[in-house]
Amino acid sequence: MPLRLTLKPNERAILGGAVLTNGKHRAELFVETEVPVLRGSDILSPSMVRTPCERIVLAIQLMYVDPQRRAAHAQTYRALVDDVLDASPSSRRLIEPIEDCIQAGQFYQALKHGKQLIHFEKELLSNVR
Repeated sequence: MPLRLTLKPNERAILGGAVLTNGKHRAELFVETEVPVLRGSDILSPSMVRTPCERIVLAIQLMYVDPQRRAAHAQTYRALVDDVLDASPSSRRLIEPIEDCIQAGQFYQALKHGKQLIHFEKELLSNVR
C-alpha cells in the first residue's frame, strides 16, 4: 500500500535522498516504494542544530536518509551519545529506546524517540541559571 504524503504550500520534504520543495498549492504524492520520508516539520537542518541532543537527532536523521554513509553517521552518533551520557546519566532512559530502534534498523522510530530526548534536554537547560 503506498504512503500518501500531503505537502502544504512551500513545505519541504526529504524523499529518499532528495529534498523536495512544494510550490504555491497543496500537493499530494503517493510513494509506492519503501524509501526514507521526512516532512518539513520533522527535518532538522544542520544550521538549526544548537545543542548536544539536537546533534544526536541530526545524526539519526542522517543515518535514516543517507544509507550509503550510515556507518560514518553511526560513529558520529555513538560519540555524541557517549558525551551526553557522561554529562547527563539521567538521559539514559530516553536514549535506550533510541538505541533499540537503531539496532533494529528502525530509524524513523528512533527519530520519534529523539524528539523526547530534545524535549528532556530543553527542560534540563531551562533549570540552569
